[in-house]
Amino acid sequence: MKRRIAALALAAALIPTLAVFTSADDTIPYSNSVDWDKFRGENITLNVYNWGEYISVDEGGEDDFDTNREFEKLTGIKVNYTNFATNEELYAKLKSGGASYDVIIPSDYMIARMINEDMLEELDYSNIPNYDALIMDRYKGLEYDPEERYSVPYTVGMVGLIYNTTFVDEEDLGSWDILWNEKYANEILMFSNSRDAFAIACKYLGYSMNTTDEKELRAAANALTDQKLLVQAYVMDEIFDKMTGGEAALAPYYAGDAITMINDNPDLAYIVPREGTNLFVDAMCIPKGAKNKEAAELYINFMCETRTALANIEYICYSTPQREVMDYLDPELASNPICYPDDEILDNTEVFIALPNATTKLMDELWTSILTANSTDPWTIPVFLVGCLGLSIGINVFRARKKKANGQ
Repeated sequence: MKRRIAALALAAALIPTLAVFTSADDTIPYSNSVDWDKFRGENITLNVYNWGEYISVDEGGEDDFDTNREFEKLTGIKVNYTNFATNEELYAKLKSGGASYDVIIPSDYMIARMINEDMLEELDYSNIPNYDALIMDRYKGLEYDPEERYSVPYTVGMVGLIYNTTFVDEEDLGSWDILWNEKYANEILMFSNSRDAFAIACKYLGYSMNTTDEKELRAAANALTDQKLLVQAYVMDEIFDKMTGGEAALAPYYAGDAITMINDNPDLAYIVPREGTNLFVDAMCIPKGAKNKEAAELYINFMCETRTALANIEYICYSTPQREVMDYLDPELASNPICYPDDEILDNTEVFIALPNATTKLMDELWTSILTANSTDPWTIPVFLVGCLGLSIGINVFRARKKKANGQ
């Protein structure tokens, strides 16, 4: 099913921009003040590294917009596009020096880490005029890039719980503690990256998501180790097939992707736990030593074009920091509470900040220990799992009859 559910911009104020519009219903033209042909004929290829399912592509529909193909036609620059699943995977690939990229799209905390380790190029914003013209002020100068030197926001969003209403009891909802509920043994999916996993465990225990206290981090690690006995799988993009296919009951994940999954399976729903959650920003950066920096800046500017930003947000269902997009979204879609939470929810969020190197190292070490812990040793499995096994078998038998009943 096409992902044509729009997300929203978190502010709707409009200012004069470079783009010229004929009407809201017509095709939105690209900025005429940008020299899109500057590198045509120079045989340049940009290596772009982004999250999976995180850009508009052509799926065969009449109005489909393929972002990279449109950029290639507009500029004559070829795009070599590949995906990563976690910020940590991206970091490890860059740190190893085993690959060369021109544009990357990490999350806020990872941007801060790479800035601290001198892994990013300073941007020449004169080559990215859409940053000043079209990016909302509330997403500029945030903690991860306070001097606005290294990044341009791409999307914003929140983390919440996606759950199957057919299998999850309503009275169990509302708190992160459901991810530690023995009733859902082998029905829980969990993030496969350390920062998101520790953030949830910290909220569950009443700590800040940005804690640097070693005792609190070790307590969170103990909680995640205990949770591992209940976890079916640690996932990132795999969550789409598992949740829409009815193979798991609940999982923490990003709001934009929750909309996609709910669209594909109406049995699914989404909540933000009462303890609060993470408000995140994913932003476009250029790695240190990129071979095509100026062409990469042209690509980033293209991604901020209203036409491009609208297509990407409609496809991936996240919220946008691009101010003009809101003017083109269906009002009903723009007011979707998953992407447009009320002030009470927004006020109860935390933005990830850069953690000290010692804290990051400890978290990575603890996460490795959690993932490598032998949770299948029969002498270490609590007695409650024996009872849960029968419940799990019963649920799965029921699902075998019900699975994909909605045409998937």
